Parts: sequence; C-alpha cells; structure tokens
Amino acid sequence: MKTSENTLRVHSIESFGTHDGPGIRMVVFLQGCKLKCLYCHNPDTIDTHGGKEFPIESLVKRAVNMKSYFGEFGGVTVSGGEPLLQSKELIHFFQRLKEEGIHTNIDTNGRVLNHFTTELLDGYADLVMLDIKHMHEDGYQMLTGQKNKETTFNFAKHREASGKPMWLRYVLIPGLTNTPGLLHEMGAYFKDYKTIEKIEIQPYHKLGIHKWEKLGWQYQLNDARENTEEEINEAVKILEQYFKEVKIN
Repeated sequence: MKTSENTLRVHSIESFGTHDGPGIRMVVFLQGCKLKCLYCHNPDTIDTHGGKEFPIESLVKRAVNMKSYFGEFGGVTVSGGEPLLQSKELIHFFQRLKEEGIHTNIDTNGRVLNHFTTELLDGYADLVMLDIKHMHEDGYQMLTGQKNKETTFNFAKHREASGKPMWLRYVLIPGLTNTPGLLHEMGAYFKDYKTIEKIEIQPYHKLGIHKWEKLGWQYQLNDARENTEEEINEAVKILEQYFKEVKIN
C-alpha cells in the first residue's frame, strides 16, 4: 500500500451517511483489509493496492464544506476495508479535523494496535465502532480467514482503559453467530465495560454477492439464509440484558 503522510488510499466516499456513527456523516471508506470475511459486502475494498490516493487536505476541505449538515452530532467516519492499516496517515487527517471542530469516528475490526494506532485512538478519535466477529477462535478463523481473535479483544481493552466512547458491532448470521449461547457469552464478556455506549446488530444479508462474482471469487455463504424477525428480536432481548442500548442497523 503506497501512501504518503499527506494522502490516504481511498476506496470511496459517502457524503450523507446515516449508518456509520451518530448524526449525518461523511464516510471515507479506505482501501485495504487483512481479513476476508465470508459475508463481506464490500470485497472490492480488500485489495491493499486498489483505490486511489486522496490528498488529506482535500478530504478536510470536503468535510468543512459539509459542517452545516453535520449538526450537533454528525462528523466524519473512516471505514473500509480496515482504516487502521493507514493509522499513521490518519493521525494527520484527524488532527486537521479536530482543528476544524469536526467529530471523528473509526469503524474497525481491531486487528491493528501499534504505536500509531494508540496515538490516533487516544489523541484524536472521538468514537470507535468495533466489529466483534466471533467469540471463539475457531469461529473467528472460519469467518475471517485469519487467526488470533484476541487482537480484537486487546483493542477493546485499550479503548476501555482510555475512558473514551466505543460502540460494538455484531453481524447476526443464522447458525453461525446468532446462537443464544454466543450472544450471552459476548454480553457477559463486555458487561462491565464503562465506555460501551451501545451495540449495533447487523442482520446478515447477501447484497454483496455480485461484487464477489465480479472479482471472480467464490461466495461461500450461498446456503446461509437471512434472519427471521423472531431471531432478530430474540437477539435484541438477550443483548438488552448486558448493554445500555441495542440497535438494529
């Protein structure tokens, strides 16, 4: 991945996002990810050599031009791909956004926790949305293609220690991640965290299959079904026992 400190490698930009943090947001989808989640609906963001380089100042200018739409709660979210692969460059981006009085948010899988990431998290990220893939190592490997789920939990511990806000995200896949046992286990693990403001449930869907086909990749969850309304309601009922707020996204 080739970038300079003054550029970010970007896949796409959404100007009026309403599902990636509080309020109306400019969402910058960064290019590159080390995971290959079976349900990924943006597989074209995975290749670290894809996307285009954008000057950070041009992104800041775009965000400043949108400030009137952000209102009290909106701002800028960086998503992906995995945005923290570009942590070093994001420090400069978030510094500039903070100078302009713009709320900053990171949507991440928590796989990167180096000194650039900790500087970014502790100094400039107003909010972090952390994607919990699975509570068990074998399930994590099956879903993501990578080992060591503990990196995500170490990331959560670091954010908790900082005392700064965090949301959790969790994809409900029938038979794989939506079992009552897993939901209770996740709730019990995080129930004492003070920084978690809410958990967002993301029901499984197949909207990204055509992108997998376009890339020539085999989509391995073809046999998976979408959640029933009863399953979603049951998941909400379980998680409400542990979290302040449960939202279906």
